[in-house]
Amino acid sequence: MLLAVRARWVHRCRRNMAHFPLFVQNELREAADGATIDIEDPATGASVATCATAGPKDVAAAVDAAKAAWPAWRDVGAKKRATILRNAAQELRRRVPELCEIETRQTGRPRREYKAQLGRVPEWFEYHASLAETTEGSAPNFIGDPDHLCVVQKVPLGVCALITPFNHPLLIASKKLAPCLATGNTAVVKPSELAPGSVLLLGEIFAASGAPPGVVNVLPGGADAATALAAHEAVARVDLTGGTAAGQALGAIAGSRGVSYGAELAGHAPLLVFDDVDLDQAVAGACFAAFLAAGQTCVSAKRIFVHSSIYDAFAAKLATRAEQLRVGDPFSPETDVGPLVSANALAAARQFVDASGAEILAGGSAPCAERGYFFRPTVLAGDPALDCFREECFAPVVCLAPFADEADAIAKANASAYALGAGVWTRDVGRAHRVSSQLNAGVTWVNCHHRNGPDAPWGGFGASGVGRENGRDARDAYTASKTLVVRTAPDGEDWFGGDARYG
Repeated sequence: MLLAVRARWVHRCRRNMAHFPLFVQNELREAADGATIDIEDPATGASVATCATAGPKDVAAAVDAAKAAWPAWRDVGAKKRATILRNAAQELRRRVPELCEIETRQTGRPRREYKAQLGRVPEWFEYHASLAETTEGSAPNFIGDPDHLCVVQKVPLGVCALITPFNHPLLIASKKLAPCLATGNTAVVKPSELAPGSVLLLGEIFAASGAPPGVVNVLPGGADAATALAAHEAVARVDLTGGTAAGQALGAIAGSRGVSYGAELAGHAPLLVFDDVDLDQAVAGACFAAFLAAGQTCVSAKRIFVHSSIYDAFAAKLATRAEQLRVGDPFSPETDVGPLVSANALAAARQFVDASGAEILAGGSAPCAERGYFFRPTVLAGDPALDCFREECFAPVVCLAPFADEADAIAKANASAYALGAGVWTRDVGRAHRVSSQLNAGVTWVNCHHRNGPDAPWGGFGASGVGRENGRDARDAYTASKTLVVRTAPDGEDWFGGDARYG
């Protein structure tokens, strides 16, 4: 029934008319105070839907529902939870075209990019289902003590607040939700109010796949809803993907409460191009690294450093390729770069370029469409001391500068408060390992970019966050170790009695 209702909403969305309620206890409901927000199509600037936005009462109701559902979900066992995750994965895979429609309409990212990305989302649920089924406790040797048995179990934390951004709505929600549910926790997901549709649908898919009421709750909303979630006394873990300022604010709340916290925050990824590369391949790779998703991803290559001997040739080719990229309708298969997500994002990109002080080799801040929030792929060149090399611009904007040698390249790459992603282009395998090992980044790609999977840890250092998504790291983040020590010796012990004190 829920999915049939959503199908009608998607059909109405195609006719520029839709409404998305909240999802609590496997039910669709409006916000307690009736608050809504318009959802825009970034390609046109027109409102295409409305969405209920959660307030304090909605947060309290969702957390209460998740808290009530937790004991049964925790105790049902990994096999049953894994079955439900696999059921959801199968349904997600079947509905990729519908999910692409929703995400493209709400974020403006080209549909062909979402087709590739969303086709892989089910893997996260399948991986964590298998990991949960095969996770074992341990029996430490207890420093060789023959009189005691030590057993360590991995136990879930409880209610988890999952706060996700607009740029990869379903993928990032799934990266958090999969380990959260697989390990026996319940969830309140707060997707961005800019693009909530696919995450709401994910909640309904889990309900239809067998998740009991309260296990998955979805509350679109803004910063107030995120703050209320992080501060709720029943929330045992806060997991955020977003900007550094938001991460610091919510981290302070989680820290003051002493609860588990993870954050994947901003990035300003460097890409190093050495002089032994195939120039055309490196330029193509740099375009992909910088301009995928209109540069609205935290590991986009934003700072490209090129060996001085090939810098001029690389810069010319990159500028040409950037100018050739087709900016336009995200539903068209011919489009390379779609719009930015909002008018605010477009204004910020224009201001960033205008204030950069750098030479504009391609693109720039001039309007490139009569409507919508389109921004041309832009290549800037200048001194790495410029602010544009230090601050992230969430747009298709890249800064270019030369380097002299390996040491100079590494120093320039690491001259940033952000440390999430990085890239290296070289055909020298020794150099690839040598340089990568010295880069301050949680994820480094060599001769590729944006590649990831459910079993490969993902996260950064410094201003880019704390903790890791994916893999066993994510499983561990949603659990706590619980230690049991049992005395097995037949005789008793009396530390303060008999001759023990003289031993």
